[in-house]
Amino acid sequence: MKIPESVKNLIATAPLAHLTTLNPDGSPQVTVVWVGIEKDEFVCGHMSAYQKVKNIRKDSRVVLSMLGQGKNALGLQEYLVVYGKAYLTEGGAADLLQRLAHVYLGADVEFPPESVRNQSGFITHIVPERFTGNGDWK
Repeated sequence: MKIPESVKNLIATAPLAHLTTLNPDGSPQVTVVWVGIEKDEFVCGHMSAYQKVKNIRKDSRVVLSMLGQGKNALGLQEYLVVYGKAYLTEGGAADLLQRLAHVYLGADVEFPPESVRNQSGFITHIVPERFTGNGDWK
């Protein structure tokens, strides 16, 4: 599914995103992540095999949610919800996080910290299946 320009424009504003994965018992696990777009997939980086990584390995269903910048005619905050399937690639997390840090934290920021920068980490790729929420992407 192609990511609409309205969604790309939102991602360019560096919204913090809530990544929801499913724990082995079916309960939700939510993590706040930085998110970017590469080749019509959403991407986020992780320097270790955190719970979200373990969950994606077992069940690829994920949801991303984030606030938009505007408000609708009723004065309600825009928000985007992305339903999709995720897959992981090993390596490249530090480079991705550095690129995202320039968007989220500033042009001169170095991230992740040097103490973990040499770890390969993981990149979550989210292939969108459906967009919903309150905004131009609806």
